[in-house]
Amino acid sequence: MEEGPLEDIVMGDPDAPNVIVEYASMTCPHCANFYTNVFPDVKEKYIDTGKARFVFREFPLDGLAIAASMLARCVEDDRFYPLIDGLFETQETWALPGEDGKQKLLLIAKQAGFSQEAFDKCLADKELFDKIVAVRKKAHEEYGVDSTPSFFVNGKRLEGIAFENFENAIDGPADTPPSG
Repeated sequence: MEEGPLEDIVMGDPDAPNVIVEYASMTCPHCANFYTNVFPDVKEKYIDTGKARFVFREFPLDGLAIAASMLARCVEDDRFYPLIDGLFETQETWALPGEDGKQKLLLIAKQAGFSQEAFDKCLADKELFDKIVAVRKKAHEEYGVDSTPSFFVNGKRLEGIAFENFENAIDGPADTPPSG
């Protein structure tokens, strides 16, 4: 699962023996649910312990998701994941249709340190926009990604997003006790 036109920003030990790649849309409620309810356990058990590295890749489902992804790419690498976390945690307050969504996204961006000028400059970056669209296209055409969130562990598509799915993919299936 080679990186596309955007450099992967890795969370965890870059030399970890396992690789988790997520394709997500910043406006996807299932992605936000994963980030708030499952990801903390995945991070604690695998990323923080050096057993896995994590890569977030953009798969925007709408224009507002592209804008949010662009903002995350416009911050320093060490602020990339904290901003993504914050966007997912507050998604229901800013992921709104029309101009309201963009105005609410601006408020979140200002809390992350963006000025109006920096916000506008980031969202006007045509090259960054094109690269995010290319990441999405590559994921769809080469890896069959058609929904978010989609996960790959060591290059294999993960079925389901429950914590147990990650355990099975990384540690192997739990032994089932003999019946009877």
